[in-house]
Amino acid sequence: MADWTMIGVPSSAGAHHAGQERAPDALRAAGLLPRLAAAGESVHDAGNLPGAVFAVDHDNPGRRSLPAVVRVADEVANAVADALGGAAVDSAAGAWLPLVVGGDCTITLGVIAGFRRRHRDVGLVYVDGDADLGSPDDGGSGIFDSMGVTHLLGGGAPELAGLAGTLPLLEPGRLAIVGSDPRETDDRGRARLAQLGVSFQEAPELIADPAGAARRALAAIEAASGPIVVHVDVDLIDSGDLPLGNFPHYGSGVRLEHAVACLRVLRAHPSFAGLVLTEVNPTHDGDGSLLRRYIDAVVSSLAA
Repeated sequence: MADWTMIGVPSSAGAHHAGQERAPDALRAAGLLPRLAAAGESVHDAGNLPGAVFAVDHDNPGRRSLPAVVRVADEVANAVADALGGAAVDSAAGAWLPLVVGGDCTITLGVIAGFRRRHRDVGLVYVDGDADLGSPDDGGSGIFDSMGVTHLLGGGAPELAGLAGTLPLLEPGRLAIVGSDPRETDDRGRARLAQLGVSFQEAPELIADPAGAARRALAAIEAASGPIVVHVDVDLIDSGDLPLGNFPHYGSGVRLEHAVACLRVLRAHPSFAGLVLTEVNPTHDGDGSLLRRYIDAVVSSLAA
């Protein structure tokens, strides 16, 4: 049995549109915490941080809503660091495990910054339908949840990349990306990740062997002794199977069962130290069935 503390982050500040700021409360209402408890997990609900709702930012097309994104990420960092409190993060010993529920993907920057205050060699498995290699200056959308990995590795907006006080937020050798849709990353992005030494497995590798993909990701980052955080963006799942993501990914071929098989291996690792759930948009779920399937998958992945 693990001791979990849920921190809700009702924010869509870094998103393409509003909706996922509703996710923490929607998942509570759909029974996430009692389902985990019924599966044998000890769960404490720490409530929600203030968060922020998406707003159109016409004045900053390359850095949309940056002040709000930074504020929310900093709130997350403070909450995670305070909750860790300097105690050892050791799931095998039944210590505290954060379950950070957003919200857009930029909350993971705050989670890593919070861990860095207690454990400088934190690692991250980034299970996501995108590699999130966008930049404020690349002429793209200017939406920060498409730039998460760029900021983790020290690029982008200094206010966000520097949340931990030093660059980068995460050493490249302590980052493994799993499940990215190959259509969302160009050869330049792949070459950049390879040059930096970031472990990068795209959707076909996850589909072919979900458990093996998880083991390879862990092997790539477990050389250091620090804790390993897992980030999961629901847009990993093909929208034809589970259209719950804030941004659609039709045709990737990744099914919910692939994600569960991968996450079970990540959860079982001795250095597993917490989970970040992002990009769920409850406004896409007219009858509640999608949230129920999602919760089934989360509980199946996490329960001992």
